[in-house]
Amino acid sequence: MAEHRKPRRRSLGGNTARTAATLALAGAATATAFEGTGNAEPNLTPAQVRAQVDKLYQEAEAATEKYNGAKEDAQAAERRLKTLRDEAARKEERLNAERDALGSIAAAQYRRGGLDPAVQLALSDDPRQYLDSAAFAERAGDRQAVAVAGVRKQVREIEQLRATARGELSTLRSRQEELRQQKKTVDSRLGAARTLLDRLSAEERARIGEGSTAQDRASRAGSAERGDLVRPGAGGAVAPGSRAAAAISYAYSKLGSPYVWGATGPNAFDCSGLVQAAYRSAGVSLPRTTYAQIDAGRRVSRAELRPGDLVFFYSGISHVGLYIGNGQMIHAPNPSAPVRVAPIDQMPFAGATRVV
Repeated sequence: MAEHRKPRRRSLGGNTARTAATLALAGAATATAFEGTGNAEPNLTPAQVRAQVDKLYQEAEAATEKYNGAKEDAQAAERRLKTLRDEAARKEERLNAERDALGSIAAAQYRRGGLDPAVQLALSDDPRQYLDSAAFAERAGDRQAVAVAGVRKQVREIEQLRATARGELSTLRSRQEELRQQKKTVDSRLGAARTLLDRLSAEERARIGEGSTAQDRASRAGSAERGDLVRPGAGGAVAPGSRAAAAISYAYSKLGSPYVWGATGPNAFDCSGLVQAAYRSAGVSLPRTTYAQIDAGRRVSRAELRPGDLVFFYSGISHVGLYIGNGQMIHAPNPSAPVRVAPIDQMPFAGATRVV
């Protein structure tokens, strides 16, 4: 019989080894590209790091706005669900009362027995009393019919409420799942940005504009001491009305506050949270998200901008700032930078809205 042998493994030598190494590197590069994390090449220049970090921050902010929208939808669904449940509970109380009344009528009929009226008249010692009782029973029957109709109506209404509540509960769970997914995306992008920035020295980070939170706060404190911190329309640009001026004043007062995604103040903000809080201080209610805020007022062109207008950036309308005049805005940039004044040319301009 022929001897069975395992085939010998060929050694990876020459071209075979080089091919395997090339494939391994290509696979690693592909994985990095798909993950979109900080597993980037080790020899990136500070400028390249800056570009990648900016892209990650933009992606995180887009996810943040979706998170804010999903959170708002979830809160609205929760309120609607609570209203439906409260209404159903009230109707169930009324239903129980009507059922009790119906039961009392049925019990009285049972006690009187189900004899034929002619037989009852024949057996009655007092026909006049029987006739009076018969008239009462007829009226009781009418009341019973009304009670039965009322119970049936209450049951139908409660079932409708429960069906609507089930729909709201499904909506709420869907929004909650969306919240989890968007939070995961935000955390992933911000984590990747931190990983990239950790590769740089403090000097390199300062050179590309990162890590300047302390400097911004010091600048804010110096401005406060000089008394020019809350001057809406500083530098010659004047807010067109008291509410726009109040919103700008609020935004000036928050210079140096940290960026925290999902935050609406009073001590931390994301971009749309800052704008919403600024106008809330002026008595104006704005939607929560950038893509809703851009439709909250009258669209204006870049040439028409006035202090107090909302300015939006990127094709997905994922960033917003409060225009203060002279090509400047106050905005909450990203986790690496606090609320600050910046030129509107800093990002791709997408549109503007005047809310007052």
